This record gives sequence, C-alpha cells and structure tokens, in this order.
Amino acid sequence: MDDAQLAAAYERCRALHRRHGRSYYLATQLLPAWKRRHVHALYGFTRFADDIVDDTGPVSPAERERRLDDWSRRFLAGLGGEPVDDPILPAVLHTIDAFDLDRADFAAFLRSMASDLTVTSYPTYADLLGYMEGSAAVIGTMMLPILSPADPAAAREPARQLGLAFQLTNFIRDVAEDLARGRVYLPEEDLAAFGLTRADLAAAAAAGAASRPVKDLIGYEIQRAERHYAAAAKGVPMLAPASQACIRAAYHLYRGILDEIVAAGYDVFRRRAVVPRRRRLSVALRAVLTPPGRPVRAGPALPAGTARPMMTTADDDHRAYLV
Repeated sequence: MDDAQLAAAYERCRALHRRHGRSYYLATQLLPAWKRRHVHALYGFTRFADDIVDDTGPVSPAERERRLDDWSRRFLAGLGGEPVDDPILPAVLHTIDAFDLDRADFAAFLRSMASDLTVTSYPTYADLLGYMEGSAAVIGTMMLPILSPADPAAAREPARQLGLAFQLTNFIRDVAEDLARGRVYLPEEDLAAFGLTRADLAAAAAAGAASRPVKDLIGYEIQRAERHYAAAAKGVPMLAPASQACIRAAYHLYRGILDEIVAAGYDVFRRRAVVPRRRRLSVALRAVLTPPGRPVRAGPALPAGTARPMMTTADDDHRAYLV
C-alpha cells in the first residue's frame, strides 16, 4: 500500500473519531501529533465494528453477522500480511505493527462485538464483566504502548480499569438507546435488587422519565463505576509525561458524564447526559496545565449539596473484580 492510501485510512479513522467520540477526541488532541493518528486508528477499529452490530435499521441480524464476519476475516488476513481493501483497516494494521500491539486484544474485542448480535442481557455483574473484558478492558491495554508508561506491567491493570469505567459510564447513560437496540447492559440481578424488570426500564424510556426505583438503580451503578475510576486513577501518573494530559482529560471528561447524571437527579431518560462544551474546554485546559506525575483526584465533582446513594452490601459480591 502506498503512502497516500495509508494516509487516507488514517484520515478516515480521524473523521470517525471526531464525529462520534467528542470528549475522547478532544482529549486526544492533547497528545503529541505523531501519536494522535494511532489513537484515531484504534478508535476507528472499535467504532467500525460497533456500528456494524448496532445497525438495527432495515439490516437483519443475519446480515449484520455476515458483515462482521466478513470484516473480521479481512482484518485477520491483513494481520497475516495479505493486502487489505478497506477504508480503515490499513491504518489499524499499521498501528498494530508500529507498536507491536497484542493481537489477542483485538480478537477478544471482536468476540464481544459478535456477542452483541445474540446476547441481549446479563444475569450478573460477573457476566457483564466477561463481555466488558473484550469490549472495554482490552482497549485500555491496546492503548498502553502508545501512551508509553515507564512500567507497562504496573500500568496494565489501571488501564483495564479505565476501559471498564468508560464502558460502564456509557451503559449507565445510554439505557434508553440500548433498549431501542434490544439490549439491557445493567445486570438482571441489580434490577431485581431494586424491584425492577426490563419492562420497567422500557416504560421509563417510553415516558421519558425515571421512577424512584430506577433512579436508585442508576445511583447504584454510578457508585460501581466510581470504584472502577478509583482503581484506574493511579495509572495516569505512570504514563509518559507527554501522554498524561490526554488521559487525565479523558478521565475527567467521562466522569463528568456521571456528574451530569447526578445533577439531573439520576434520571437518564429525560435527556442524554452531555458534558457542556465550556466544561470540556476547562477540563482540557486544566489537564494541560497540570504538572506530569501529579496524582489524579479520584473523587467526583458532584454539585454542592447533592446526596449520593449508598452502595448496598450486595455489591461485596463483586469486590474482587473491581480492585
């Protein structure tokens, strides 16, 4: 492949990132220029696969499965050195080669994407974590070589935890969108603990307002996400100094989504939680001005006077997965 084709593939990934990953794209701008295109390539890879399985319009599940299988085969062929005719895969394959990324992470990601075609709910949080291992934790480990930690082994688990934190934040915010695709990512055992069913979530989505039990459920899941963020915080100062502003900003921007949900009274159905542009820019500026090596403050910046729901003892069952 010539340089022009490779540049076009990287540009396609960048465009996907800019269009769909607003907060993460802003954070990526804080990286050195030569690293940015590699982050765009990884985003493009994950986004393209996600779009295939989430295309719930006129495309049948069988056709989505065929498309994902076909794209996955082309990706694996490219890993084997075969020429690839695809708008984004050349950039992805180039990034994998440039940083010697673990191929197993990509295989795990594709397996999780394939499961979205058939799995519509998760009985327990342990079951959901099995899915998120491929859909989120591996993205953290894919990123590590690009971010250049001084001790990759020590930084690995915080990177995994940050991927899990980001994914769970999305699941909390996007309950209505996921329901529209026929999926519920909040564990069935959690719904039952608050006296809820899938039908109750669907009713709240239809009404555009959450009931008190649904708000309590959302508060519970936010506390779980916060524990992932706390486990991830120590990883940011481990990164190369030039990489820390990016991940520090991404950390606070995604946590900001949870803050917006709290400020909305834990109602994720009335409107989609979005961090305002002014706050996004402020977070990015603070990340740039923060000296490398400074610890990340793990606690959320909740609005003054906001009450926070307490975790129940049932969450102790999942403690091993979160530390």
